[in-house]
Amino acid sequence: MTDSAAPLLPDSSNPMLLLENQLCFPLYAASRMLTKAYQPLLQELGLTYPQYLVLMLLWEHKELTVKEIGEHLLLDSGTLTPLLKRMEQRQWLSRRRAAHDERSVIIELLPDGKALHEPACRVPEQMLTRLGMPTEDFVALRNQLNKLLTKLQ
Repeated sequence: MTDSAAPLLPDSSNPMLLLENQLCFPLYAASRMLTKAYQPLLQELGLTYPQYLVLMLLWEHKELTVKEIGEHLLLDSGTLTPLLKRMEQRQWLSRRRAAHDERSVIIELLPDGKALHEPACRVPEQMLTRLGMPTEDFVALRNQLNKLLTKLQ
Protein backbone atom coordinates (compact mmCIF):
# COMPACT_ATOMS: atom_id res chain seq x y z
CA MET A 1 0.00 0.00 0.00
CA THR A 2 1.34 3.41 -0.95
CA ASP A 3 1.16 6.61 1.05
CA SER A 4 -1.30 8.04 -1.50
CA ALA A 5 -3.87 5.44 -0.39
CA ALA A 6 -3.70 6.59 3.24
CA PRO A 7 -6.72 8.61 4.40
CA LEU A 8 -6.21 12.33 4.65
CA LEU A 9 -6.19 13.55 8.21
CA PRO A 10 -6.70 17.14 9.30
CA ASP A 11 -3.54 19.07 9.93
CA SER A 12 -3.73 19.29 13.70
CA SER A 13 -0.53 21.33 13.68
CA ASN A 14 -2.50 24.28 12.25
CA PRO A 15 -4.69 25.71 15.04
CA MET A 16 -6.61 27.84 12.52
CA LEU A 17 -8.21 24.65 11.19
CA LEU A 18 -9.78 23.79 14.53
CA LEU A 19 -13.51 24.44 14.75
CA GLU A 20 -13.09 26.09 18.15
CA ASN A 21 -10.84 28.74 16.56
CA GLN A 22 -13.29 29.73 13.82
CA LEU A 23 -15.30 32.96 13.90
CA CYS A 24 -17.88 31.70 11.43
CA PHE A 25 -19.12 28.76 13.49
CA PRO A 26 -20.08 30.56 16.73
CA LEU A 27 -21.76 33.29 14.65
CA TYR A 28 -23.66 30.68 12.63
CA ALA A 29 -24.67 28.67 15.70
CA ALA A 30 -25.59 31.78 17.72
CA SER A 31 -27.70 33.12 14.85
CA ARG A 32 -29.63 29.86 14.59
CA MET A 33 -30.14 29.62 18.35
CA LEU A 34 -31.11 33.28 18.69
CA THR A 35 -33.69 32.94 15.91
CA LYS A 36 -35.00 29.81 17.65
CA ALA A 37 -35.29 31.77 20.92
CA TYR A 38 -37.46 34.35 19.14
CA GLN A 39 -39.87 31.70 17.85
CA PRO A 40 -42.15 31.29 20.89
CA LEU A 41 -42.38 35.06 21.38
CA LEU A 42 -43.23 35.70 17.73
CA GLN A 43 -45.53 32.69 17.54
CA GLU A 44 -47.80 34.43 20.05
CA LEU A 45 -48.11 37.24 17.48
CA GLY A 46 -48.54 34.86 14.54
CA LEU A 47 -45.22 35.97 13.05
CA THR A 48 -42.16 34.27 11.68
CA TYR A 49 -38.77 35.84 12.28
CA PRO A 50 -38.41 37.17 8.70
CA GLN A 51 -41.93 38.67 8.90
CA TYR A 52 -40.96 40.36 12.18
CA LEU A 53 -37.91 41.91 10.49
CA VAL A 54 -40.01 43.27 7.60
CA LEU A 55 -42.60 44.68 10.00
CA MET A 56 -39.91 46.39 12.09
CA LEU A 57 -38.75 48.21 8.96
CA LEU A 58 -42.30 49.20 8.02
CA TRP A 59 -43.15 50.39 11.53
CA GLU A 60 -40.18 52.72 11.20
CA HIS A 61 -40.61 53.81 7.56
CA LYS A 62 -44.35 53.25 6.80
CA GLU A 63 -43.52 52.29 3.21
CA LEU A 64 -40.45 51.07 1.35
CA THR A 65 -39.70 49.50 -1.99
CA VAL A 66 -38.89 45.80 -2.18
CA LYS A 67 -35.36 46.84 -3.15
CA GLU A 68 -35.00 49.02 -0.03
CA ILE A 69 -36.28 46.22 2.21
CA GLY A 70 -33.79 43.87 0.58
CA GLU A 71 -30.96 46.33 1.17
CA HIS A 72 -31.85 46.70 4.85
CA LEU A 73 -32.26 42.96 5.44
CA LEU A 74 -29.49 41.82 3.07
CA LEU A 75 -32.01 39.68 1.14
CA ASP A 76 -32.65 39.42 -2.59
CA SER A 77 -36.05 40.00 -4.19
CA GLY A 78 -36.38 36.28 -4.95
CA THR A 79 -36.38 35.59 -1.22
CA LEU A 80 -38.49 38.62 -0.29
CA THR A 81 -41.26 38.32 -2.88
CA PRO A 82 -42.88 35.10 -1.54
CA LEU A 83 -42.52 36.40 2.03
CA LEU A 84 -44.18 39.71 1.14
CA LYS A 85 -46.97 37.94 -0.77
CA ARG A 86 -47.79 35.84 2.31
CA MET A 87 -47.77 38.98 4.46
CA GLU A 88 -50.08 40.67 1.96
CA GLN A 89 -52.47 37.70 2.18
CA ARG A 90 -52.55 38.22 5.96
CA GLN A 91 -53.41 41.89 5.24
CA TRP A 92 -50.39 43.22 7.11
CA LEU A 93 -49.10 45.11 4.09
CA SER A 94 -49.93 46.03 0.52
CA ARG A 95 -47.81 45.79 -2.59
CA ARG A 96 -48.21 48.18 -5.53
CA ARG A 97 -46.21 49.19 -8.55
CA ALA A 98 -44.63 52.64 -8.34
CA ALA A 99 -46.26 55.14 -10.70
CA HIS A 100 -42.87 56.57 -11.70
CA ASP A 101 -41.27 53.14 -12.35
CA GLU A 102 -43.31 50.00 -13.11
CA ARG A 103 -40.34 47.82 -12.11
CA SER A 104 -40.39 49.15 -8.57
CA VAL A 105 -42.81 47.63 -6.04
CA ILE A 106 -43.80 49.72 -3.03
CA ILE A 107 -44.63 47.94 0.23
CA GLU A 108 -46.95 49.82 2.57
CA LEU A 109 -48.06 48.93 6.07
CA LEU A 110 -51.81 48.24 6.50
CA PRO A 111 -53.88 48.60 9.70
CA ASP A 112 -53.51 44.91 10.65
CA GLY A 113 -49.73 45.27 10.34
CA LYS A 114 -49.79 48.46 12.40
CA ALA A 115 -51.83 46.66 15.07
CA LEU A 116 -48.98 44.19 15.63
CA HIS A 117 -46.65 47.02 16.67
CA GLU A 118 -47.86 47.39 20.25
CA PRO A 119 -47.67 43.69 21.21
CA ALA A 120 -44.32 43.38 19.40
CA CYS A 121 -42.86 46.12 21.61
CA ARG A 122 -42.50 43.51 24.36
CA VAL A 123 -40.34 41.17 22.26
CA PRO A 124 -36.96 42.97 22.63
CA GLU A 125 -37.37 43.22 26.42
CA GLN A 126 -38.35 39.57 26.65
CA MET A 127 -35.30 38.60 24.60
CA LEU A 128 -32.95 40.60 26.83
CA THR A 129 -34.44 38.85 29.84
CA ARG A 130 -34.02 35.43 28.18
CA LEU A 131 -30.41 36.19 27.33
CA GLY A 132 -29.66 37.36 30.86
CA MET A 133 -27.36 39.92 29.29
CA PRO A 134 -26.87 43.41 30.72
CA THR A 135 -27.98 46.13 28.32
CA GLU A 136 -24.45 47.54 28.00
CA ASP A 137 -23.11 44.08 26.97
CA PHE A 138 -25.93 43.74 24.45
CA VAL A 139 -25.15 47.16 22.95
CA ALA A 140 -21.40 46.40 22.78
CA LEU A 141 -22.01 43.05 21.08
CA ARG A 142 -24.49 44.56 18.62
CA ASN A 143 -22.00 47.31 17.76
CA GLN A 144 -19.23 44.77 17.15
CA LEU A 145 -21.48 42.67 14.93
CA ASN A 146 -22.54 45.77 12.96
CA LYS A 147 -18.86 46.62 12.41
CA LEU A 148 -18.27 43.08 11.16
CA LEU A 149 -21.26 43.31 8.79
CA THR A 150 -19.96 46.60 7.42
CA LYS A 151 -16.53 45.10 6.76
CA LEU A 152 -18.05 42.07 5.02
CA GLN A 153 -20.29 44.09 2.71
